Amino acid sequence: MFTGIVEETGKVVRREETEGGLRLHVQASFANELEVGQSVAVSGACLTVETFEEETFELFLSRETVEKTYLGEVGVGDVVNLERALPADGRFDGHFVQGHVDGTAEMVDGEQIGDDWTFTFSLPESMGRYVVPKGSICVDGISLTVADLREGEFDVAIIPETYRLTNLAAKSAGDPVHLEVDVVAKYVESLTEGYR
Repeated sequence: MFTGIVEETGKVVRREETEGGLRLHVQASFANELEVGQSVAVSGACLTVETFEEETFELFLSRETVEKTYLGEVGVGDVVNLERALPADGRFDGHFVQGHVDGTAEMVDGEQIGDDWTFTFSLPESMGRYVVPKGSICVDGISLTVADLREGEFDVAIIPETYRLTNLAAKSAGDPVHLEVDVVAKYVESLTEGYR
């Protein structure tokens, strides 16, 4: 379980394609605090730490993860958002994020308005029914609030701290992002299915 409050960005320092998937080596300030088997959300995708050193840690991406996310396309030097799993006694600041990417979308536009930014992302039709104005959505592992919703796209407002701390500053129109819709919406749909 994650909160969508990104701890920091990490840099991909090595990638190794394997027969069964892909291994990524990521540089992060907390690498030496990790443990083998620990979960880390990498731009919103929950992955497992295989090994770690003083400044880097290694993750394995199965074939399914490579196919369902854009992480198979990241290269050395690319920046990813990082969040360690929420400890049982930890403070809960964002929203319930599982780290299960529902799909990929694209950044459509980003505009600075005063100190803040407005980012527009495409919204695949299959996810549209789970997204509501002022509802929660996870974009590249970042817990955000939907500011405006239109057919096939949505806007979010980005405060300076989020812009500074995440990889959004490196995104431009056409770049891929991971989306995870609010799991509560999926549970409500499942529970009411027989009544609709």
